[in-house]
Amino acid sequence: MREYLLTLCVTAAVTYLLTGPVRKFAIVAGAMPQIRARDVHREPTPRLGGIAMFGGLCAGLLVAGSLTNIGEVFTLSDEPRALLSGAAIIWLLGVLDDKWGVDALVKLGGQMIAAGVMVYQGLTILWLPVPGVGNVAVTQMQGTLLTVALVVITINAVNFVDGLDGLASGMVCIAALAFFMYAYRIWYGYGIEAAAPATLFAAILMGMCLGFLPHNMHPARIFMGDSGSMLIGLVLAAGAVSITGQVDPDVIVYNAGSEQTAVRGMVPLYMPLLLPLTIIAVPVADLLLAVVRRAWKGQSPFAADRGHLHHRLLEIGHSHSRAVLIMYFWSALIAFGAVAFSVQSSSLVVVLTVVGLSALGLVILLLPRFTPHVPGWAQKVVPPRYRRMRAEEASSQPESEPDPPSSEAVGATERDRTHEERAGEREPALAGLHGATAIGGGRRHGINERT
Repeated sequence: MREYLLTLCVTAAVTYLLTGPVRKFAIVAGAMPQIRARDVHREPTPRLGGIAMFGGLCAGLLVAGSLTNIGEVFTLSDEPRALLSGAAIIWLLGVLDDKWGVDALVKLGGQMIAAGVMVYQGLTILWLPVPGVGNVAVTQMQGTLLTVALVVITINAVNFVDGLDGLASGMVCIAALAFFMYAYRIWYGYGIEAAAPATLFAAILMGMCLGFLPHNMHPARIFMGDSGSMLIGLVLAAGAVSITGQVDPDVIVYNAGSEQTAVRGMVPLYMPLLLPLTIIAVPVADLLLAVVRRAWKGQSPFAADRGHLHHRLLEIGHSHSRAVLIMYFWSALIAFGAVAFSVQSSSLVVVLTVVGLSALGLVILLLPRFTPHVPGWAQKVVPPRYRRMRAEEASSQPESEPDPPSSEAVGATERDRTHEERAGEREPALAGLHGATAIGGGRRHGINERT
């Protein structure tokens, strides 16, 4: 566990430290997209955050290869090299898209090529685990098609989710944490070394997301772009392919002692296949609703609008950060619910817990106007830039207006003002000799008017 923690920390630190220089490079390179009608942000923000994330991935693999226990994964398996090869292809494709833009079909072809390279180097689905039946072997063509389909679906699911500041990186980080927990349990709990590469991929993926997330939280200083969203999607898919196609369910049945216990233990093996579908379920539903909505209004199904799920969360009163936290909540509920089901002997407890948390989530959705107050002791842990934002918001609010004067004071003020106006309204008089006027000017200068 300490080696995994070290790998995670190194990956997160490298990603975090590289993001600042990458942001400056993106600004100089002009990788700042124009604001579209459906975008939530109001200022151009640089992309290319995937460059820093790819640097963190390389650093994590380099450190892991030099460690004592995790380093054996590189000796016994070619999957880490396959991951690095596929990640390099998908990262380069994303960088080109962030800077110059790439056609959708070209990106789809690049994603399939990256998946094919991983299959060629050994990262592929060899069989499908079926409890009570054993390993259902698949042919080379079937395994290739399943692997490519899973990789492409996961990449596009994560890419589609990337609509709010910190949304994609946070959701993938939650998924990677849950994935690490049950992959680590399969390896050390059941002694199955085939789960070691997937455990390593999950730890590195967590580090990539945690290192980039502070720069991407609202208001984001940099976007991960396609170079980042497709990269973390590929790493997530690589872990899913590794643990699903390599772990023998018969070994779990033998170690568990009963088939019922084995079925619970097998839940983590199917979650990698279901996890991409759970991530993409909300975006696909949002897409279908958008097509129906635009067709109902007589618009083109491809016309951009502000009717997506995250837009609606903002419209009903949720702030940007709260909308992201709501998405985090549902992702954690699905991922950790599966982990709890695999380790908890009583399924009723897990079901009741999930139902209760779901009800809590619905209540949160219905309370968009509720604004909690942060206690004083928690103000110290708030990042400095958020403190400055709160200070600016407080200073921008208008000061309290003084109490209105009473009617008597208003009347006295009006009378004084009228008296001053009348005193100042004096008709000009004709000036005489030496500037004397008809109002005693001659006497003041010692001159008689009759002379």
